[in-house]
Amino acid sequence: MEDTAKSDVRIGVFICDCGSNIAGYLSMKDLVEYAKTLPNVVFVQENLYTCSEGGINGIKAAIPAHGLTRVVVASCTPRTHEPLFQNACEEAGLNPYLFEMANIRDQCSWVHQQVKEKATERAKGQIAMAVAKAARLRELSRIQLGIFYRAVVIGGGVSGMAAAMALGNMGYEVHLVEKEERLGGLLNHLNMVLPAKEPPSRLLDDLRTRLENNPKVTVHTRAQVKKSEGYVGNYQVTINENGNETVVKAGVIIVATGAKVLKPEGLMGYDGEKVITQLELESLLKQGTPSLKNVVMIQCVGSRCAERTYCSRICCMTSVKNAILIREADPSASVTILYRDMQMYGVENEDMFRRSKELGVRYVTYDPERPPEAGDGLVRVYHARMGKEIALPADLVVLATPLVAQDEAQQISTMLKVPLNENGFFLEGHVKLKPLDFATDGVYLCGSARFPSSIREAVSQGLGAASRAAIVLSKEALFTSGIVADINPNTCCGCLGCLEVCPYGAINFFQDRGICQVNKVLCKGCGGCAATCSSGSARLDGFSNDQIYAQIEQALAG
Repeated sequence: MEDTAKSDVRIGVFICDCGSNIAGYLSMKDLVEYAKTLPNVVFVQENLYTCSEGGINGIKAAIPAHGLTRVVVASCTPRTHEPLFQNACEEAGLNPYLFEMANIRDQCSWVHQQVKEKATERAKGQIAMAVAKAARLRELSRIQLGIFYRAVVIGGGVSGMAAAMALGNMGYEVHLVEKEERLGGLLNHLNMVLPAKEPPSRLLDDLRTRLENNPKVTVHTRAQVKKSEGYVGNYQVTINENGNETVVKAGVIIVATGAKVLKPEGLMGYDGEKVITQLELESLLKQGTPSLKNVVMIQCVGSRCAERTYCSRICCMTSVKNAILIREADPSASVTILYRDMQMYGVENEDMFRRSKELGVRYVTYDPERPPEAGDGLVRVYHARMGKEIALPADLVVLATPLVAQDEAQQISTMLKVPLNENGFFLEGHVKLKPLDFATDGVYLCGSARFPSSIREAVSQGLGAASRAAIVLSKEALFTSGIVADINPNTCCGCLGCLEVCPYGAINFFQDRGICQVNKVLCKGCGGCAATCSSGSARLDGFSNDQIYAQIEQALAG
């Protein structure tokens, strides 16, 4: 049944200046006076910042004082502020789904700064549309869910270890799953960490000891997550450890699978002996500094190219570190780094870069259109400043290759229903607002599984992901959103169109009845099923046809 506007609807409209973001480009006085003329509007208020404590308290006070049954806020984006205003309504005793928002900042003032009058007219239209929809909103309810107060961390590198340690210290049970025989990931293969100038084993041994001594953390090595079912607060994760399967019920999952170093087969004469990668050089240095007189390091091999357009960020730091170690061990050794651009972000890394130059490390830039060529104990490169090709003697050529996504990333992506980016790394919910969250609730991300990260960044992200996961685990109960889809079983024709477009696997087809039904716990309210349904059986609560048509009619009337 479609929603219609009720005669007893009393709407309060709160219009935000957003400092000068909105008030600097729109006529706020005109907006306030216009809002007072709209049907069912009984109260209008202008605020400097509606999202401030004063603005929120103003909403909570106005609801009982004016008998408001609907609230409209005209301000910025609902993507960031809608939950804040919904909570204010709920605290004042109003169902949070009787709230509507008009984005007059992003869609009016910011994009029409030079045409104040026209921008103001458009903002009036946005407010009128929001009011028209608000009049037809109905109360929605949320489903209460239980929680398994347990976490599964996939990946036992430094990032995953930091996340598991943090959650364990908070008192939550953690299952840490690592595919290799020992924890530590790539750090197990590194020789030295600069500028601290200490072996990575010191950090790893500390983390391993703390994990082993934490009764809340269970470590699974030579293990893999084979299956995951359920939803936030209620995941069932199947772990295969040495051929034995265990099902763990968990409230949250953290993906910390890391990355691997690209092996540059067919590039720059790579042979694993005279032409090696920086990771292979780490192993040589770890065994004891070899007798090297002429070392040439080549940056950006296999990255910043057509196959991999991204910069791996940590390759330059690794090359500079190893160049310093070689020069410190043998000041007579010649080390030359051929580069396109040096990525040495951060004060400590800049100091390390300067230190390498003081030690005599030579830097030569090269043109990617004329890349270096290695062979016969020489590296030939066109020197732009000299205007000619030079030949550098090389006992050893070391290639800086990028970190690339793990082989199992696609399988984990499919299993957890979380996306990958174009380079195969896991894609966060929002690069600024949710850098450690997925769009899928209850699943979090950290370390080089997200993008190549330094040790310090990986640890920080692991701690951050643990903090995000703890928000779920600290709750007594979880509630689903009230904005979910529903399918009328009396009119569903079982065409499966909705099932095919649902990205969350929230729709089930019942063969015996020939109909589709929505699992409202898994539904995220994207509306794909309602837009696809040929029989009109699927609907999305909070975005009914009546509500949308009311907005369209208001827009056309304007």
